[in-house]
Amino acid sequence: MPCRAGCCAEDTDGREPDMAVEFAQAWRDWKAEREKTLADPYGWLALVSLDWLENAPRTYPGIPGRWWQDAEAAYVDPAGGELRHEGTLLTDVRRFELVNSGAGTRVTAGSVEIEIARRSGYLIRVHDPKAPVLQAFHGVPAYEPDPAWVLTGRFEPFDEPQPTTVGAVVEGLSHVYTAPGRVVFERDGTEYALTAFNGKTGGYNILFTDATSGVTTYAANRSLPVGEAAADGTVTLDFNRAVNLPCAFTDFATCPLPPEGNHLPFAVEAGEKIPYERR
Repeated sequence: MPCRAGCCAEDTDGREPDMAVEFAQAWRDWKAEREKTLADPYGWLALVSLDWLENAPRTYPGIPGRWWQDAEAAYVDPAGGELRHEGTLLTDVRRFELVNSGAGTRVTAGSVEIEIARRSGYLIRVHDPKAPVLQAFHGVPAYEPDPAWVLTGRFEPFDEPQPTTVGAVVEGLSHVYTAPGRVVFERDGTEYALTAFNGKTGGYNILFTDATSGVTTYAANRSLPVGEAAADGTVTLDFNRAVNLPCAFTDFATCPLPPEGNHLPFAVEAGEKIPYERR
């Protein structure tokens, strides 16, 4: 059977072509860095709890202070406990007004970090380097890298960026993100379009599901980073680098679901699979 361009495993003298070797090595380097980030002692795998703040001050197991919220902000009273924010010891009530669905902030209590975030209401999550999920982590299963899953598409900007509400893995919760446009590409002669959100450090982020979702890949979502569009609007979609969101690893995450229409009817047999911890 003839090989597809760029996808042959070996050339005529038994050696893997240089481009294929470089592609596979670049993917392995990326995967190693990805797993190093996941193994951060205060990262997503270090989560041990999630609590939604109430309107009246109260305590929570395992952490000092009294915590509460109102319609605008979250509050903590150290109440004699040792809490620090950005290195400064808290001696009285501290107010935290955060952006909904945006970045959180953290308060330190001994060896743990208490993340404060706004997801409609305010929540606190404890990151503990001794978390069982983190201690048991030994990498993320993934499909072997395949250049055939590197596709060229084009970015089509909307006339105006569109606020887009999506659901979440937590029932009753929603997230609102800004969608600057959509990414259009072809697969086996059929055109597909996926809504794109802004990436955290530039470019775009696409949340999607496909025919592998719930079978070999995490059911709720995967995330595909896409670089900035070229001058002619073209973008590269490397599905080998489709990753799991934190909710694939822990029940203490509030990850968004893909926007309507971001389901691919074919099997994307590339990128990260269901984590070992969920099997």
